[in-house]
Amino acid sequence: MELRIRNLSKTYANGVVALDKVTLTIPSGMFGLLGPNGAGKSTLMRTLATLQECDSGSVFFGDLDVLDDKDDIRRLLGYLPQDFGLYPKVTAYELLDHFAVLKGLSHRGRRREVVDGLLQQTNLFEVRNQRLGTFSGGMRQRFGIAQALLGDPQLIIVDEPTAGLDPQERVRFHNLLSDIGDDKTVLLSTHIVSDVSDLCANMAIINKGHVLLCGEPQKLIDDIDGHIWARFVAKHELAHFQKEHAVISTRLLTGRTLIHVYSEQDPGDGFEPAAGDLEDVYFATIAGRHVAASNC
Repeated sequence: MELRIRNLSKTYANGVVALDKVTLTIPSGMFGLLGPNGAGKSTLMRTLATLQECDSGSVFFGDLDVLDDKDDIRRLLGYLPQDFGLYPKVTAYELLDHFAVLKGLSHRGRRREVVDGLLQQTNLFEVRNQRLGTFSGGMRQRFGIAQALLGDPQLIIVDEPTAGLDPQERVRFHNLLSDIGDDKTVLLSTHIVSDVSDLCANMAIINKGHVLLCGEPQKLIDDIDGHIWARFVAKHELAHFQKEHAVISTRLLTGRTLIHVYSEQDPGDGFEPAAGDLEDVYFATIAGRHVAASNC
């Protein structure tokens, strides 16, 4: 089902505008919401998960009014928040079984089947009798997905799921999300560009409560073709180039500084054309250098 967000706004009591008329259409499949810390992603996720009220706007999942029909939407919802607390002295099986009861799986045999299946799916079955306090960060995140999948939800929201994971656990988590994203609507909120480029068929970039850009990642990359230029500079030259050019990113490679600039024509100064990627789209958009027409 399609998730339709229209003119969603939220201002906190301290005056911070977290969401400013956010409008998005999120189809089924994996959708990436990409933005820096403080962009408004978590506020949007909590609102969609019916944990927080907005000031104005509307949200529909299919025919269901997410903001008004909270009990109905919760039956279709799986949610993995950014900070997912666990009882450290309880085993994985015991806590997931408890969550299953809360989800309405009262029949013991059916509940055991579901819990065992989810532990298998998240590659935690072999450690099901291990206390959660002994789990690594990646194992805890996979357990979080297991609880989010209880009840066969149609809308799954995951907020910053790979932050802090090592490369191996990130790959495991990516594979897990890929498996569940085919026939459901999965909203992935992250500040990590590779999470979106590896997983998502559609995406949006959000910053300071505003949706800046949305579309298919490859189409957005195609839109900046010919606009990205690169060169290596010495460390002491960096400030000069940042002053003279629209520098969107810098990175150290083998002890040298590689800079990317956004320009619709050859900026000169020794720059060479570079193949743009989603990271260039992200940095250019956040910096206000790249504005593209998109239908959100």
